[in-house]
Amino acid sequence: MDMVRFGRGVRALRMRRGWRQLDLAVAAGVSQSIVSRIERGLGGRIAVETLSRVVQALGARVDIRLNWQGEGLDRLLDQDHARLVELVTRLLRAEGWDVRAEVTFWVRGERGSVDLLAWHEASLTLLVIEVKSVVPDVQATLATLDRKGRLGDSIAGSVGWRPRTVARLLVINASRTSRRRIAAHAATFDAALPHRLVEIRRYLTNPTGEALRGLMFLTASPQAPVRHRQPVPRQRVRA
Repeated sequence: MDMVRFGRGVRALRMRRGWRQLDLAVAAGVSQSIVSRIERGLGGRIAVETLSRVVQALGARVDIRLNWQGEGLDRLLDQDHARLVELVTRLLRAEGWDVRAEVTFWVRGERGSVDLLAWHEASLTLLVIEVKSVVPDVQATLATLDRKGRLGDSIAGSVGWRPRTVARLLVINASRTSRRRIAAHAATFDAALPHRLVEIRRYLTNPTGEALRGLMFLTASPQAPVRHRQPVPRQRVRA
């Protein structure tokens, strides 16, 4: 982050409002010296949460981006996402589901794509699956899955399916960061997606009863190759 440019931006927004540094400090709940340090480009050691409070008081927001080798990071994240999609697809097909990937839709002015759409013919069950290699925004993640679930009937109709039940599944990469993030919002996820691994496995085998609303962790990282130890040759010991 270019803290000099950041500070100049804060100062410009403050002056546009006709505020003094003290006015901004009061609105953000910080000291005037913090505002002064930020505007002078010395905000590198100030917590991101504090920077965010200051700019939010100005009607702006902090947007931190991580760049690596041009588009290299995007490709790396896409690999994790692709591995998760492949794992879920294999799991579902093994249980007899018909699976479609990246199904696009445009329903009543709402458009987007579903990571995986699965169909169980015997029970007329549609499973809408959202796959996340990371969870950057909890509310946005749940809202996106909810929206696609609500539109499930219409999305399924575009591929010739007529579901009796629409189920939802969120699959997340089982990294420590993701698990901590989900644990920090456990009550929210428990309310929105109460079903976990055992119930999910049972439902995928026999999708009957209450429509699934599940959350499942899977490991996206490729497994390291197994190294076999070479047997140690026996040595004869002479008496």
